Amino acid sequence: MEKQTRTRESEEFLEDLAEELSVPPSRYEQAERSYKSLGDWLHRDASSVRQYGPKVYVQGSFRLGTTIRPLNEAEEYDVDSVCELQKLGKTSLTQQQLKAMLGGEIEAYRRAQNMSKPLREGRRCWVLDYADGAQFHMDIVPALPNGQAARLLLESRGYDARWTLTAIAITDKKGPTYTTVTDDWPRSNPKGYCEWFKSRMAAALERRKRVLAESMRASVEDIPDYKVRTPLQAAIMILKRHRDHTFEHRGDERPISVIITTLAAHAYKGEETIGEALAVILAGMDQHILWHNNRYWIPNPTDPLENFADKWAEHPERATAFYEWLQKARTEFAEAARSSDRRVITETVGRGVGGSLADRAARRRSPPARSPLLKTASVAPVAGGLSFPDRSRVPTKPQGFGGTE
Repeated sequence: MEKQTRTRESEEFLEDLAEELSVPPSRYEQAERSYKSLGDWLHRDASSVRQYGPKVYVQGSFRLGTTIRPLNEAEEYDVDSVCELQKLGKTSLTQQQLKAMLGGEIEAYRRAQNMSKPLREGRRCWVLDYADGAQFHMDIVPALPNGQAARLLLESRGYDARWTLTAIAITDKKGPTYTTVTDDWPRSNPKGYCEWFKSRMAAALERRKRVLAESMRASVEDIPDYKVRTPLQAAIMILKRHRDHTFEHRGDERPISVIITTLAAHAYKGEETIGEALAVILAGMDQHILWHNNRYWIPNPTDPLENFADKWAEHPERATAFYEWLQKARTEFAEAARSSDRRVITETVGRGVGGSLADRAARRRSPPARSPLLKTASVAPVAGGLSFPDRSRVPTKPQGFGGTE
């Protein structure tokens, strides 16, 4: 997939595909209102946790800007959030006690909001199911601050500890220390991971924010990150949908989102178009999969002691499936990139992402009276997709990002 083999038509198609996968801004705003509303509830006068400094914030692909629409209307948006009690320490209570304490408050919130569906308990979180029409649920991971302990742990092993300031300790009801008062809690750092991810696309993000700010006569500081979409974010969105469609009937083997996101961010080198970003990412993703202690190792960039591919050892078919999927994506996107025929591009990409999605993307540029396969499209702006919104489902919760399993 050399640079000269990418046609203008294939680049335009990828821009339209990313736009078709984007979540409407209304969904982003709906999710933001939901977690802020819960945060307000935890700070009310009668709150049993108010004195512990509760802070609710979003995590996962919603935070990263790599959210995609669900595959179909039956699937829900999955709003991953954290509730961190900033003034409590790990040795003050057990994971079980923290989860029960927050569960009581979340249940009271559910009743106060007249939410009809019962509160569900996940392995690491509580799950609030909103009304059927809302088409989303919110996972809330109970957490405590863990920055100092995480920094000391990584420094003692000679690892980079620069992202540890925002590290948290989370609950895991299947973990060995769940019912014990101990300093040994499962670790996570969604804020640190997001900062690492943003560092991999900092220049592209800044450029797009500047373009949008100038067009709106606003300052760059006034533009929230979610209003723009970088080629890295767009490429990840496309790869996630390609993964979803490829593994639609093989869910157990499907590569988890945090693996795709991490490897893509490592491989990205600041490319300015989605086609260039996809080519570089697909060519280089597997170079960041390590072989360590006789197993595959994809370290969490904010906590190298955590292996995002830890399940591959007990499920070797998942490693095989990842490499098969990577080769399929390389072949299909390379073939589409070489073509100037919009019909060929649509059919080729459609094999990986689904025919109906590819057709919708193809129609985005077509004049109403003509077939999308006949049209001659205008050139997409380099900073295309400045409308980035909202949140994606994360089909499998990566360990270390909290949530259900």
